[in-house]
Amino acid sequence: MAYGQILPQEVIAMPRLACVNLHASLLPRHRGAAPIQSAIAAGDETSGVTLMHIEQKLDAGPMIHKEAITLDAAETGGSLHDRLAELSPQVLENGLPALLTDPTTGTIQDEALATHCGKLAREDGLIDWAQPAVEIERRIRAFDPWPGTAGVLQNGSDGEPQQIKIFPHAEVIPESSSSPPGNIEQVDKDGITVACGEGQLKLTGPWQVPGKKRMPLQDLLRGFSVAEDARFLST
Repeated sequence: MAYGQILPQEVIAMPRLACVNLHASLLPRHRGAAPIQSAIAAGDETSGVTLMHIEQKLDAGPMIHKEAITLDAAETGGSLHDRLAELSPQVLENGLPALLTDPTTGTIQDEALATHCGKLAREDGLIDWAQPAVEIERRIRAFDPWPGTAGVLQNGSDGEPQQIKIFPHAEVIPESSSSPPGNIEQVDKDGITVACGEGQLKLTGPWQVPGKKRMPLQDLLRGFSVAEDARFLST
């Protein structure tokens, strides 16, 4: 699981019964290296684990058994990772016995339903404020703890841009602002509201500014002044 390479055919052919793998999604959805983060970022209501035959094509082998769980509204990449890890032994226990009866058992994946997700890099976590607020909120949760999310803050017209790490959670405000995406609309004791491409996002989770440790936003604001014309820059 999470081996990250296509096995050569001579290795796939070695086992007496079958060469199988667990994949952390409900295949054929989210084939590839980041199925956990992709499920949250896409707004999926469910995720799960699939036991499948290994083929020389990425996560495309016949499916032996799969089980689903419902995603929580506050689900993060870390919490979903742990829940799927707990589910995986059950998937093995319920799915492997079928191979004793028929080593070729499995349901062919529908290629028309297949989606793909590539390996994530640190720069994938830079927030594009031109996106809808609902999508940004999901990415903040999906990319926690890896690769994390960040915004480049210009704290006033003369301020030096600095990269701020932004952690869950955030509240989506459906009403759009007349300000450009990234503009900080309001700062209060409950959080910081930012204009987005659609709607606004009220950031209420911890921040980490350069040279400082991660802090609850309310604590940070006691010593971190946000200028009236502060804004997050486009990425």
